Amino acid sequence: MKHGFPWRALAGAAVIALGALAAGPAWAQDYPAKPVRLVVPYAAGGPTDTFARALAESWSRKLGATLVVENRTGAGTLVGTETVAKSTADGYTLLLTTVAHAVNPSIHASLPYRTVEDFAPVGLAAKAPLVLVVNKNLPAGNLPEFMAYLKANPGKVNYGSAGIGSAPHLGGELLNYLAGVRATHVPYRGSAPAMADVIGGHLDFMIDSAPTGLAQVQAGTVRLLATSMAQRLPQTPDTPPMAEAVPGYEAYTWNAVFAPAGTPAAAVDKLNATLRAALADPELRRRAYDMGLVLQPDTTPAELAVFLQSELKKWGEVARAAHMTAN
Repeated sequence: MKHGFPWRALAGAAVIALGALAAGPAWAQDYPAKPVRLVVPYAAGGPTDTFARALAESWSRKLGATLVVENRTGAGTLVGTETVAKSTADGYTLLLTTVAHAVNPSIHASLPYRTVEDFAPVGLAAKAPLVLVVNKNLPAGNLPEFMAYLKANPGKVNYGSAGIGSAPHLGGELLNYLAGVRATHVPYRGSAPAMADVIGGHLDFMIDSAPTGLAQVQAGTVRLLATSMAQRLPQTPDTPPMAEAVPGYEAYTWNAVFAPAGTPAAAVDKLNATLRAALADPELRRRAYDMGLVLQPDTTPAELAVFLQSELKKWGEVARAAHMTAN
């Protein structure tokens, strides 16, 4: 028996395809129809979490849906990052991460996700500068004197950090790498105990986040010598950037938003547009200024993709030179 061409099956497939095409714009129009989860791979109360919650307030208003901050800590950001990488790519799960995302491939033997391929960039939200603070008894009153002191005492000047691969660690190793000096790294479990030892004289210096470092400067417990961005900070206009003594030096952490790879382009576009609107919100700008952050209101997904590649290259070189490893 001869079988005719399956016109009915073809027609049915066509109807399904047309339905899917029609549903695309409708889906985009209805998105988001429920709360969006913003995963932060850091503990509650820290600087990343604090900014995430301030951002979520403003972004929720622009997005028209609640952004719920969820702290998923563990393994130096790997747990929270993996959570997002393996989440459904429907626009309802996002990752707010930091420079650790660009450093982890260089300091871990393996990762439970692919740093680039498993994520869809949404936007770079903020840059968080660092500040160079020293023990008040260190015989260096300004940045040139500090650099001269480092060069005269190779291996004898120590600095603290919040742990291997943290922003303070990266800032210190970038200084070693670019200036050809040998400051000794002492890792701690968090910035607070490291700063306490700078104050107490057990450490010589620290390249800490601007909010916590400047708080100690204002309290008179440490001395501020430099900042880490290429330009001077509006919060400390009289303090020189490290680049004035170390050409090419620029170190900072950052806050960027990623979605799982495969998230519909319409969702990414809407997330980016509303993120940009949130970053232009005067209330968020005021709060970010108080946190020592530099917001990035003109961010685009394409720019974040390029930025991530540059950060991977930069910190990969520093990590290799410093023989950094988290394993």
